[in-house]
Parts: sequence; C-alpha cells; structure tokens
Amino acid sequence: MAKLMTNKHISTICFLCMVLINLPWSTLATTTVFNVLNYGAKQTGLTDTSEAFIGAWEAACETSGPTSIVVPKGRYLLHPVQFSGVGCNSGGITFYIDGTIVAPLDYRVLGGVDRWVGFDRVDGVTIAGRGFFDGKGASLWDCKKGKNGDNCPLGASTLTFTSSNNIVIKGITSLNSQLYHIVINVCKNVLIEAVKIRAAGNSPNTDGIHVQVSSEVTIKNTNVKTGDDCVSIGPGTKNLWIERIACGPSHGISIGSLAKSMDEEGVQNVTVKTAVISYSTTGVRIKSWGRPSNGFVQGIIFEDIVMRYVWNPIIIDQNYCPHNINCPGKESGVEVSNVKYERIRGTSLSEVAVKFDCSGSNPCTGIELRNINLTYVGKEGPTQSYCKNVVGKVKGLVKPQSCLNSNKDFHFPHLSG
Repeated sequence: MAKLMTNKHISTICFLCMVLINLPWSTLATTTVFNVLNYGAKQTGLTDTSEAFIGAWEAACETSGPTSIVVPKGRYLLHPVQFSGVGCNSGGITFYIDGTIVAPLDYRVLGGVDRWVGFDRVDGVTIAGRGFFDGKGASLWDCKKGKNGDNCPLGASTLTFTSSNNIVIKGITSLNSQLYHIVINVCKNVLIEAVKIRAAGNSPNTDGIHVQVSSEVTIKNTNVKTGDDCVSIGPGTKNLWIERIACGPSHGISIGSLAKSMDEEGVQNVTVKTAVISYSTTGVRIKSWGRPSNGFVQGIIFEDIVMRYVWNPIIIDQNYCPHNINCPGKESGVEVSNVKYERIRGTSLSEVAVKFDCSGSNPCTGIELRNINLTYVGKEGPTQSYCKNVVGKVKGLVKPQSCLNSNKDFHFPHLSG
C-alpha cells in the first residue's frame, strides 16, 4: 500500500473540482483530498487499480469532516469494487473523476456479479467531474444476441447505490454498460444532474437510469442514448422529478414493468417535465404484466414533451409481455390512476400514437389528456388513439381525437381516428 499523502498534499484542492461540485469555499478550504495515485493506481488502463481505490476510500472514511477522492486524467482498470459506508467517519465523500474508469475486456470478469462499482449504506457521497465509466459491454451484448445467448451471464450494472441517502451524481459520462448504467435502489434524496449515458441502440437491457424503492430523486439536464429505457421506474418509487432530459435512441421513459410479484410497492408522485424523446420505441410508458398484484401507479404527470419519430409516443400497457414469452395471460392487478398528459407534441412512427390498453379487472381511471398534438409520419391513414378499459377526460386540443370515456362503467375497446 502506498504511503498516505503529506499534509501539504492533502491541503491542496483542484480548482476545477471546486467549480463542478459547487461547494462553498469555507467547506472546500477544510476538505481533505486523497489522490488514488498515492495509493498505487496506474494510469495505463492495463493494471487493476481496485486496491488503490479501496485504499483511498478507507482513508477518506477514517477522516473526520468532508473529504475528496481525486481520480486524475488517465485510464484506470477497475474490477468489481464495493464501497461500504458502514463505520465511515467522514461528513461526506466526493469522488472527483477526471479520468476514465474502464472495465476488463473479458466480460466474464464482471458478468458473474450484478454491479461493477457499488456503494452500499453511504450518506453524503458525490460522484462528480468530467470523467467516464467505460463498461466495455459490447462483447457481452454480442454474446446475448448470439445463438447461445441464454448461456451468457446477465452482466453488471455500472454504478449502483443501495440503501443510501443524500447522493449526488453530476457531470460524469457512462459508456457501454453491460447492464443498467446507473441504479438507485432503496435510497432517499438523490440528485442526478448533467450526466451523459451512451450505448448502442440495439444493446440489450442497458437502461440508462433505474430507480426503485427510492424517494426524493431528481434527474435533470441529462442526455441518454441507449438500447433500453432511458429512465426505468420500478416499484416503491415516490416523489421522482425528471426535468430537461433528452432520450434517444431508447425505449423511452417507462414506469415498470410492474406486477412481477403479488406484494409489490406502488409508484406515486412522478413528474416528467420538459423532455425530448427521439427515435425510440416508446415515449412515455406505463407497463405491467398481466398477473395479480397489489401494486399501483398514481399521481403521474407527463408535460412539455417533444416526440421525434417515436413508435408509441403515449402508451399504457397492462398486458406487457415482450416477445410473447412466458405470458401469464391473466388480468393485471396494478391499479393505474390520476395520470396527466399535457402539452405533448411531435411525430409518431405508428398510426396509433396514443394507446391505453388497460386491465379489465382494474381499469385505468383519472386519465387526462390536455393539448396533445401527435402526427403520424406514415401514409396508411390518420393518426389514431386506442382505448380499452380506461376512464378519463380531455381538455384543450387533442390530436389524435381522444377515445377516452368519462363513464366509469366503460370497459370496451374503442378506436378513434
């Protein structure tokens, strides 16, 4: 293990780090800085630096008051690593990343675990800077898409926070994750800002940001191009705010899939505001499997969204079953209510631009369309809407013409053009 830095070194703070983190000067003046190079990290991208990163983390945890771990420019090969907040004395740890953290070329090194860089039970951790996480996921994607895809490992998510509070992820870029790029699981008070996510449009299961069993999460000024959901919102999510986000290619912004289990927490109070979704399979989507569940979705707002060549711009699908494999064929038990769509405009790649395919036993209620203008780009006919087991209302101009019915007893499919 390399020697600890001298007092002269630990009192030196990168000016750029100060600007990006936006901490007050009084706080920064007392921040203790640990450079991973002083713990043996190599900048070549060829030598595993996991021990160096853990060493810097342990030193920061042993230090009272705010601390920073600096990753300078260079390439740092990192095997699966987990940072635990148990026993941490620090009043807050900031990773300032200016370099590129790279995964092993052999996807099997990460493939046997569910996370590459994980944080568990931490409080007050910030990941900031202009650096990159490069998951090297292409070889695993190829494996999954090959003839023996079922024998490939599931893969690892790039950056995961579990059972943690007061988290900031700002400015970094995630490239080519094996699985999800960023996962927020059982967390409270999280800010994800100015993040870039990049993966091929056909990369499997590479959700940009996944949130579940978490509250008070904000995602803003973020750009996602990936092969699955731009943002996926799982059970137990509440008070989620998404603003000024660009998605595409992607599978859009999705609540679900839900109803994976009977005793499932609900999703509530989600706002998606000021978004651009381009060249994506769906725009804003709520999806649940057709099976019994105690779950619910309520208090959702989608507003000020531009759709550019999106296959299903607005969709609720309570008969979700990708590729029609292992479909339970039952009614979804998830109750969807109080969902508002306002000022959504753009182009649809399918005739049915608005589709509400809801459960017969649990119809969608309180659905509101206000000032919608979606145009079909094909030649087969006018833009259409589809309704099944849904009750709601319309305000302002709505195109395509709405098929919503205000009668609570309405349970029959209807198609309008």
